[in-house]
Amino acid sequence: MARTAHFALHCAALNAPVVKHKTTMPPIALAPALFVVRDVWMGAMVPKRWAKRAVTRNAIKRQIYSVSIDFESALPVAAHVVRLRAGFERTQFISATSDVLKTAVRQELQQLFARATEHPPAPILQVGAA
Repeated sequence: MARTAHFALHCAALNAPVVKHKTTMPPIALAPALFVVRDVWMGAMVPKRWAKRAVTRNAIKRQIYSVSIDFESALPVAAHVVRLRAGFERTQFISATSDVLKTAVRQELQQLFARATEHPPAPILQVGAA
């Protein structure tokens, strides 16, 4: 849905058809509901590759969930995942949970969600093996 220098926001429909890849199976089967409750679902993925310290990963995840609450009403009913796609320079942010790092993460997440809510695309249907 949207990208910034460090984050990407992905979106998937809650009820998505699944394409079977085996030739003995029917070509398209309707998948069961991903979630029972139709709502805005939010997930956070902060790989160890981009944030080595657990305390940093947890602080970034807390910022993701905190900022997403502000934009929840503007997001489509779907499953969303915010993914950290690049690391923050450890030379610039020496402390794992410094206020400077938290502020930088929060500002970038606000930009990410603002971009996603400006022109929200329809949720992408998940296609893959069941």
